[in-house]
Amino acid sequence: MIKLHIDTDIGGDIDDLCALAMVLNLADVELIGVTTVAEHQGKRAGYAKYALALAGREDVPVAAGADASAVYYRWWPGLPEEAAYWPEPIESARTSVEEALSLLEHNIGEGAVVAAIGPFTNLALLEKRMPGILQNSRLFLMGGYVSAPREGFPQWGNDMDYNVQVDVESAHYVIERSKPTLVTLAATVETSSRRAYLNALKQSGPLGQLLATQAEAFARDEQMETRYGQTCAGLPSDIINFLHDPLACAVAAGWNDGVHVSDIPIETVVEDGWIHQRIRAGATPTRVVTRVDGDMFGEFWLKTTAATNSSSEKHGLSELEIQRL
Repeated sequence: MIKLHIDTDIGGDIDDLCALAMVLNLADVELIGVTTVAEHQGKRAGYAKYALALAGREDVPVAAGADASAVYYRWWPGLPEEAAYWPEPIESARTSVEEALSLLEHNIGEGAVVAAIGPFTNLALLEKRMPGILQNSRLFLMGGYVSAPREGFPQWGNDMDYNVQVDVESAHYVIERSKPTLVTLAATVETSSRRAYLNALKQSGPLGQLLATQAEAFARDEQMETRYGQTCAGLPSDIINFLHDPLACAVAAGWNDGVHVSDIPIETVVEDGWIHQRIRAGATPTRVVTRVDGDMFGEFWLKTTAATNSSSEKHGLSELEIQRL
């Protein structure tokens, strides 16, 4: 059984919720804690607790970490209109940053794998409080820009590497003081949640229904079918969003079908306020997810997530149901 801790900025881009819902249904994975980052005075923690309650997992501890009002962030890490994405007003679940760091510290001590799927602020604060704690942690970071995306996918530059570039100081501090696996942007842009998945989600219980509602709202707001589905040959025409965070959590939990991982000597530097990662002979080897079979991962995510969203009854869709999508 893999113990997993998620550090997340849930409540903005919907793939954090997609990741949480998937993790709750992964076989042989025990979610033992959630910390939130780029907080709005506990609102993100409130969203996490609400989602966990829909899945009957109120037992998972949640703590609110570094707040967006602090001086960490290059861009304001805002939240969309709550009424468009959530079925009712969500109560904030504010805690002290120290409580969040203590939860992280405790779970690392319990041998948990940490999947960081938001900015790395909490991890940097933990390392400053407990120097050396990240060095031997099993840390998976959703972020990193070692190479450009392949042809057929969005040709984004490293400025789009949000989790890294929104809080450069923390990201550099964490990467330099840990031995992470980087689930890079070049890999995650090959994944997608799709409009074809919505019916299965709507039939999969309360959390799946919430995912479907948020996916429809996100599709309306972000128009990725037009922006990427019609312009990127490697992506499905009905793309709603990328599955950045679910891929990072799946890799952290040991899923490796169609995943290419390499040990690459990487130098990470800050230049003009931006992080740059370059392959350099003699640099410290870093484990990097460089490619993924996006279609295979999408089917895995749906099969896992569109189960009952109940830890007491984990079953997926049949292969026939998947084929009908």
